[in-house]
Amino acid sequence: MDIPLLRLAALRIAGHHLPSAVETVRWLTALQAQDPNGAVASVALRTESGSRAGVERAFDAGQIVKSWPMRGTLHLVAAEDLPWILSLTAPRIIASAAKRRAELGLDAATLARAEETAVGALSGGGKLSRAELMAVWDEAGIGTTGQRGYHMLGYLAETGTLCFGPTRGGEQLVVLVDEWITEPRRLERDEALGELAFRYFRSHGPATVKDFTRWTNLTAADVRAGLAIARPRLASIEVGGVEHLMAPETPDVLASCRRRAKGVFLLPGFDEFMLGYLDRTTALPAEYATRVVPGGNGVFQPTVISAGRVVGTWKRGRDEPVVSPFTTLPDAVAKAIPKVYATLALRA
Repeated sequence: MDIPLLRLAALRIAGHHLPSAVETVRWLTALQAQDPNGAVASVALRTESGSRAGVERAFDAGQIVKSWPMRGTLHLVAAEDLPWILSLTAPRIIASAAKRRAELGLDAATLARAEETAVGALSGGGKLSRAELMAVWDEAGIGTTGQRGYHMLGYLAETGTLCFGPTRGGEQLVVLVDEWITEPRRLERDEALGELAFRYFRSHGPATVKDFTRWTNLTAADVRAGLAIARPRLASIEVGGVEHLMAPETPDVLASCRRRAKGVFLLPGFDEFMLGYLDRTTALPAEYATRVVPGGNGVFQPTVISAGRVVGTWKRGRDEPVVSPFTTLPDAVAKAIPKVYATLALRA
């Protein structure tokens, strides 16, 4: 079993692209979005049109939103999925940041004032940029300096009050969840756990239970409960003595696009091909990990993928990408990179 190639197929990077941006995000369930341009690119490269404009239209139509649903990190999710995902993941995120909020003087009364002020400013279809919301809080006497504003916004997103929705000038604006998400899915807790587990392994598999645990940051008990529900719909394989789970159809999906999967891809730095797993060594040799995350600072560089493996990093240049290969690239790979880059530029 070639794990990286199977993942390229499951993640819809190689072939079987999805019809629209919202279907792509719904398939992945959540994808990291602290780099806005990279997140849009990750969605676009999985859609049939490959259009970045199509992703922004999905933001403006209320189909995709951005919030902090997992690991205290910004993610894109399908709008209807945000409330039920938060119901599973937010309590641990909120608890983990309690000490920092206390250090910033953000007690319950202050957070309640911040919520009341934000709701007052946004009710009736209001839309504010992050900077505009900070100004509203400052004018109300709720100081936002020294990370206070960031933590107030994060807290109100994690409690399901605010999210990022439509765009203005390429920036997603803050809106009220209850107004913007008009058709939220309602799932009982066990059903939600099973749904999250199934969708992760369907879109990211083959992956391990440890990968899923890290991706969601759920408790061990919640992971077990979700897997018990999802497992009958998943296939299990053993690789190196470790169980990996995936959708039963993933090998067939790969078989239909194997030639493309073995080709060259230029992925954004925070793409799920890297960020969706605890153990990345099947695609990224350990000796090159610091080339992708220099200094272990959490900032992932865009990656060059060939035959399912990371073979270098890249950044945008005027006419061609600036590539930093780990080793000398085969001629076929070197020649393919500018062609792939040109395709990305055409679809910008």
